[in-house]
Order: sequence, then C-alpha cells, then structure tokens
Amino acid sequence: MSKAPAKAEAAEGEVPAKGGKKKLIVIIAAVLILAIAGGGAFLLLGKKKHAEGEEGEEETAHEPPKVKVDPAHPPVFVPLEQFTVNLAPEEGEHFLQSTMVLRVADAKIGDSLKLYMPELKHRIIMLLSSKKPSELATAEGREQLADEVKDEANDVLGYAPNPKKKNKRNRPEDDGPVLAVLFNQFIVQ
Repeated sequence: MSKAPAKAEAAEGEVPAKGGKKKLIVIIAAVLILAIAGGGAFLLLGKKKHAEGEEGEEETAHEPPKVKVDPAHPPVFVPLEQFTVNLAPEEGEHFLQSTMVLRVADAKIGDSLKLYMPELKHRIIMLLSSKKPSELATAEGREQLADEVKDEANDVLGYAPNPKKKNKRNRPEDDGPVLAVLFNQFIVQ
C-alpha cells in the first residue's frame, strides 16, 4: 500500500511539471518571437537612418568645412617661388616678374597647399599671363589680381569662390583657408 500513494504523489508531481514545461516552452517561444521582431525592427530602422545619413553626407560633402581664424595664434605664411611670365600683348612685349606669399588660416592648410603646389603654380601662371600691363599698372588692378590668385588657391583646396562677395572688406574666412595674397616683388617691364 505504501507504493500506491508514492505513485500518486509522483503522478501529481509530474502533472505540474508537464504544465510547467508547457508554460516554459510558451514563454521561451514568446521571448524568441519578441526578440526576432525587435531585431528586425532595429535593422529596418537602422538601415533607414543610415540611408538618410548617407544622403546628408552627400549634401555636406560638396560644402567644405568653415574656416576659423584664431587670432591667438600667429599667422602662417606659405611662400611661392618667383613667377616670370609674358603678359598679354598690348603695346609691344611686356613681362611680369612677381614673388608672392600666401597667408593661410593654419599650418595644416599650409601643408595641404604644398601638396597641391604644381596645380596652384600652373593656375597662377595662366592667370598672370592673361593680364595686360595696363590692368596691372594701378593699385586697384594689383589688388584685383591678388583676389583672383586667392580665389584660385582656395579653389585648388576645394573651396569655391564666394558668390556673395560684393566688397573686398568681407571677413577673410568667408572666402576659404587662403586669407590673403601678399606681393613681395612686382615688376612689370
């Protein structure tokens, strides 16, 4: 007789165990379904945000970063070699001999500019040789030439000329990292 109650107790113990296993299986299945659904939602939303981020990067990739001039640091100058070019014909043969120095926002820009020096020299030579002696005879003409050289240097670095530029007294950082072109020598013969 003692065996019968033991089997009854064991049977009663198994019934809750079967019910507990079913509950456990249902809970695990629900957790897995929620985890899969959550992971799928995360991936879909993550891809959507990533795609929006790429579009935003394309828009900002065309616009170079803003240049900040720190007056606490000393100015950085990048010297250019001497240029000797024939000027555009006007009244006989004339040539220009000039030495320039570029003032840049910081030393990092100066190093970047040195990497592009062959292209910059080419552009400056083409610009100088397109000028007539009468255009360079006045101080305004030389200032205009300095602005054009500055625009070429900024363009080489990927900074487009500022179309809003009305007067030359804008802040230098509005145009790009090359802040000024200074002539050390300027001879027209």
